[in-house]
Amino acid sequence: MAESANLSVAILAGGVATRLRPITETIPKILVEVAGEPFLSHQLRLLRSNGLTKVVLCLGHLGHMVVEKYGDGANWDMEIQYSFDGETLLGTGGALIRALPMLDRNFYVLYGDSYLLVDYQAVGRAFLASRQLGLMTVFKNREAWDTSNVWFENGKIRDYSKTNKTPRMEHIDYGLSLFQAKAFDRHPPNTLIDLSTIQTDLVARQELVGYEMSARFYEIGSHAGLAELSHIMASCEFGHSPNKTPSL
Repeated sequence: MAESANLSVAILAGGVATRLRPITETIPKILVEVAGEPFLSHQLRLLRSNGLTKVVLCLGHLGHMVVEKYGDGANWDMEIQYSFDGETLLGTGGALIRALPMLDRNFYVLYGDSYLLVDYQAVGRAFLASRQLGLMTVFKNREAWDTSNVWFENGKIRDYSKTNKTPRMEHIDYGLSLFQAKAFDRHPPNTLIDLSTIQTDLVARQELVGYEMSARFYEIGSHAGLAELSHIMASCEFGHSPNKTPSL
């Protein structure tokens, strides 16, 4: 099996998901039902089909519900661990820093509302071959699905910002990243920090390689995205049944 197969995956799922209210007032976003089952079930199946079986869930809002439902992952032939923000939300970057002791030296990062039909092994191998501190997957968005925030040119990420958009930004952060654990050494634990801040710092240090994707991304971070993905999965438009998973 390819070297990247053994890398762990951090799933960022600690936010309060205000855009999906009122659904998320009583359930965490990662457990919102999509085509008859929790969204996390779809994510786990997708990861397992790509040879990724070690998952660390970074949780906050109503995270205990996830632990109660999925346990240690044995029913999925996976290893699932949990990292909680604590009393204060730490942001996506802070959540990852807290989870580092549970993660491999090199690891994937996936958002808890993203469904990405990509070759995870190929992306992992590209990251390991690059020997960079981080890798960001990007997609030539041109404002089609969300606000473009990446200047990607000749295989390199020239600029990245969620707040300072420039005309050269035609790509968007696709939602899948990889990191070496030491990419977070400059950032103290237990402090509020967004992952994008850490990635911007890596761009400035020329330590963040880009990997361009050709297929669009899917998400459940909005009601529109949730409705679209639910429809696609219910109709099996991805070419597989959404319900072939262990019964939990």
